[in-house]
Amino acid sequence: MPVETIVNIDSLLNDVSSVPSLPLLYSRLDESINHPRSSIADIAKILSEDQGLASRILKLANSPLFGYFSKIDTITQAVTIIGIQQVRDLALAISVMGLFKGLPEDLITMERFWQHGIGVALAARVLATSQRETNLERFFVAGILHDIGRLVMFIRIPDLCREMMINARESNICLYDVERQCLGFDHADVGGALLRRWKLPIRVAEPVEFHHRCNQAGQFPRESAILHCADLIVHAMGIGSSGDALVPTLTPGAWERLGIPPFQLTGLVSQIEDQFDEITSTLQGAAS
Repeated sequence: MPVETIVNIDSLLNDVSSVPSLPLLYSRLDESINHPRSSIADIAKILSEDQGLASRILKLANSPLFGYFSKIDTITQAVTIIGIQQVRDLALAISVMGLFKGLPEDLITMERFWQHGIGVALAARVLATSQRETNLERFFVAGILHDIGRLVMFIRIPDLCREMMINARESNICLYDVERQCLGFDHADVGGALLRRWKLPIRVAEPVEFHHRCNQAGQFPRESAILHCADLIVHAMGIGSSGDALVPTLTPGAWERLGIPPFQLTGLVSQIEDQFDEITSTLQGAAS
């Protein structure tokens, strides 16, 4: 049975007391990066103010994610070698993982939620690499954040979410389809709206918003297709959970848009598996 409700996206996001705000450190970092007189030392100084964040960025910089042969010992080195924009994006992903606390455990286990997000982040980065995309970290961030709208829904309308999850299981259909049937929108719409409200780049916000209907993306259809395919791969691999028990439906033409021969999929999966444990160990402390 459909859920009768007058919930809309604005009503979910307007209560600032319950919906987390973008971390102040990220806002300062972004402001400094966009200042014409800002230096790498200025960026490193801001990052170093949060020792936990700085430590995780260093661990990521020395992880298989980047594959540098020499050890990166300082934040200044990390910013210099990885890149200012890329380190900012990694800082965002790490910071957001620590925002959402105290969600009902019958709805979501945060450890498994972020495991799914990390898996999609790695898969999106691997797929983007195959496309010779630049700034791979924006794909990594989009992967981490792709289901963030569902966390907002779990906070704001937990009872409706429970009913929709039961409905999805009993009907054997994807939860995002039930969300659209019941609410007129889904968690991806909520996530995209939140990232726009946080003033994140449209290159991140739009793929998040359209990761279940990438053929409707306006400005960044290929980025949306990458995130869509990454989500399907990680669901099929059984990594973590964001609340949906089924593998999402592949949008017609999405895989073809990437031009990746099917026989390469095994190699892509192996790359995700090879990196997953170490990256998860590094990042999940941010969500604890």
